[in-house]
Amino acid sequence: MPVKSLAVAGFCLALLAPLNTLAALPAAPAVAAPSCVAAARFIPPRAATAQGGSDFARGLAADDGPQREAAIRRELLGGNLPGFLRELKPTTLAAQLPGGRTVKLTLCVLSDYLSIGSDRDFLRVPMSLGNALTVAARFGFTLPTRRMVDLIYGQAGLQLAPQPLPPGDAMRSTAYLLRHEALVASQMAQRGAAAGVLTAGHKKDLVLSPRLWREPDRVAIYGWHRSALAPIQPLSTVHGAAYADYSHGVRLVGRTVWLDGVAMSIFDLLADPALAGLLSDEGPLPQAAALLAEAAAPDR
Repeated sequence: MPVKSLAVAGFCLALLAPLNTLAALPAAPAVAAPSCVAAARFIPPRAATAQGGSDFARGLAADDGPQREAAIRRELLGGNLPGFLRELKPTTLAAQLPGGRTVKLTLCVLSDYLSIGSDRDFLRVPMSLGNALTVAARFGFTLPTRRMVDLIYGQAGLQLAPQPLPPGDAMRSTAYLLRHEALVASQMAQRGAAAGVLTAGHKKDLVLSPRLWREPDRVAIYGWHRSALAPIQPLSTVHGAAYADYSHGVRLVGRTVWLDGVAMSIFDLLADPALAGLLSDEGPLPQAAALLAEAAAPDR
């Protein structure tokens, strides 16, 4: 089944820092002017012979379990993702600290969810939490929090209405995934979406949440916004960590954040009780760095 695609360039939001928590990936130096140019530097180049989204989808056949997960992991870690997902741009937001001080935050995010293929022919792919964390860590990114998902939706130049399919066992199937991909592609075409537009609303996000440490065998999902602060999916850990269905997407967030023009690690910010509220509405996340460091290990 052909996968209709539309190149939507990478985007960035306010607040994210370098990957200085992983020994394999050096931290970026502090800079006065926030820039997302280096955010994708650890994503491998795409091979000239790499499959397009349509060919990859045909190769999946009816796979909807471990075989599909393995194929998605292999293609992404091999660099088979569209060029537009490598092009991140900074966006600055104003936020207020608990004491009343107003600060400027800059963060870098992908314009769309992780996809396999080229700019002209790509397929958005769901995956298990383990695979999502490994890809994020190897690429030098992290997953968003619930608050980040809300911020991204609010800043999105293209807000797509969710298109749920009938619930049931087929939700995890490749057939459902391709059916939903066609719906999203049609929706974007009707809106005349252009490259460079941050797109949101069409998928639920895999997110970081304190619940992951209280329920380590679960995945946290959130989103599918109908409007600002009105997601279909509230924060949930009802599914096991290996679960993935057509409605799930993985949007990566850069690890360098700028606070009033000063670069810092997003993990340092999320661990700081005075600053974490800028990007987390569930309190500090001091264990986030360790979670991603573990996911980056060669044996994962």
